[in-house]
Formats: sequence, structure tokens, C-alpha cells
Amino acid sequence: MNTQEKHASCASTGSVTASPVLDIRGLRLRLPRTARPVLDGVDLTVAAGETVALVGESGSGKTLTSRSVLRLLPPGAGTEGAVRVAGEDVLTMSAARLRALRTGTAAMIFQDPRAAINPLRRIGDFLTESLRLNTGTSAEEAERRAGELLVAVGLAPAVMRQYPGQLSGGMLQRVMIAAALMGDPALLLADEATTALDVTTQAEVVALLGDLRDRFGTGLLFVTHDLGLAATISDRVYVMYAGRIVEAGPADALFARPRHPYTAALLAATPRLDAPQGRLNAIDGQPPDLKAELTGCPFAPRCVHATGICTEQAPEDRAVTAAPDGREHRVACHHSDRVTGSADHG
Repeated sequence: MNTQEKHASCASTGSVTASPVLDIRGLRLRLPRTARPVLDGVDLTVAAGETVALVGESGSGKTLTSRSVLRLLPPGAGTEGAVRVAGEDVLTMSAARLRALRTGTAAMIFQDPRAAINPLRRIGDFLTESLRLNTGTSAEEAERRAGELLVAVGLAPAVMRQYPGQLSGGMLQRVMIAAALMGDPALLLADEATTALDVTTQAEVVALLGDLRDRFGTGLLFVTHDLGLAATISDRVYVMYAGRIVEAGPADALFARPRHPYTAALLAATPRLDAPQGRLNAIDGQPPDLKAELTGCPFAPRCVHATGICTEQAPEDRAVTAAPDGREHRVACHHSDRVTGSADHG
């Protein structure tokens, strides 16, 4: 059984209770000159063949969470907890094992393909170099695989002879996806992979990622601030605020009835064609400063439901509902019963 068949076999179970390809437990990350952890007790899982969206405002910790999976951390970062990919803890891996993981088990699709691809080298060199140097694959075999993957993402093999400057942004992002698939990864990390693209190309790339997930059984962590995209592509959603997961659950349930005030506020601020004319809803205030300690709920200063307990005591994460297949809808809020949402947002 080859790698893709193994991925598909795992995906066919359709269960998130099987051994996940990504399992983050109690992840805390501190940076120099900050008064509190940038990531504070993050728990997150992705199963084979599953798409999980990680959403939140800029600065909430989404990108650092995804980069921690490949241990691409800022200088001086200190970590606690565990980040397991295919059962192995990335945070304790040797340099050699980490290099093997980055070229095989897990791969990242970055936000800006023009910043990730050397403009002075041909696309073919970019696609094949890592496979040739890190796995001993012959040049002929690497080129054959690169050509197959370019076709899989909707490009012609002739693109291998071109330079990045000769391709559009959408074509380059497809090249990035092909590059991420070169090592048959069990896990794909898409860090705002569609943000720099126009709406039409964005839809094409999202559809492509869904098709590749279904075909290869790859787990996908989709990092975005766009709730509309998250609703379109994901099976489950994690909502992040100030380095903490404040709500998590099946996408349909979470968007139909958000149980955290922050999630509800994000949905209310999402532009909609059928919304009344006038100014968009906005969330008053600013996210908490990393140079200040946090007490209580980090969203309390901006929350319309906040009471005294919210500023004094951090809410515990708890299950509010469970789907028939066992997937839980969880929230960290003292007053989740007061939050109302609309299925129209999903």
C-alpha cells in the first residue's frame, strides 16, 4: 500500500476519533519581552482526510500555531506541551528527524507564493530540489512526479521550464500546492493560502484543495480570517482569540449557533449580500496587548455579555453539545447560554 492509499484508507473511516495526523495538546509558546504566552494552552486535532479551519483576527496566534507544527518558530521562543504529527512530537525531534518530517509527513502552503519561490530559478528546480536532496530520489523520478502533480493542480508540465515571474499569482499558488504534495504528506498546512488571490482564483484554489484532500486522504489545517471560506471548506472549526481556543466544533453547528460572544461578533461583522445597507457591524475595542498580563476572560473588555466573573476568572473549556458522530461543540465562556446566532451566517 503506497502513501496515498494509506491516507485514503485512514480517511475512509470518516471518524475524528481515529488516531489524528495532527494532535496539539496544551501548547504554550512564549516570546522574549512579552508578559504572557503568545499561545496559551492550545488543543487542536486534524484527522486524515479532514479539513479543519483555524479562524480569528490578525494577531490571534493562528499563524504561530500552524508554524509550530513544523517547528518554524521565532528566535528565542519557548514552548510547553506537545505537537504530535503522525504520533511523533515535533517539539522534541532531532534536527535530522525534523528535516525528514518537513520533506515528507507534513508540508505548508504559504500565504504569498512570490515570497516563497526563488524568482531566479525555474519552477522545475523549485519543485524537485527538496525531493532530490533530502530523499535521494533521482532527477528523472523527481521531474516525473513534479509533472504529475502540476497536472493534478491544473497546470501543464511545461510550466517546469518557466520562471516565477512568467506566472500569475493564482498559477504560483497552484505551484506551491504541487510543491507541498511532492513528499506525499499526511498533513497539509494552508496559512492564509488564498488571501492574496482575487475572488475567482480564490474559489478555484479552495475547490482544488478540497479535491486533493478527497483524492489523497490528506489532513488539512486551513488558517484563515475569512469565515465565509471556513464555512465552505471545513469539517470542523477552531476559533482563536488572544492565543487561546475559545470555541471549537463541527462547522455546520458552529456557524448555525455560535456559543461564544467572539464567534457571534465575527459572524455579525461578516459582509453579506442580503444584509441591510449601512455600516458593517464591528467589534469595539482592541485585542489585549502582549505586554500586559491577562486575568479572567481575554475577550471580556470587548464583550457585551461580560460580568464580574469574566474579569476575575478564566472560563474553562467545556462541551455544550455533541453531534451524533461524537464530534463535540466546545466553548470557553461563562455565559455561552446568552449567545445567539443565526444559521443564515453559515
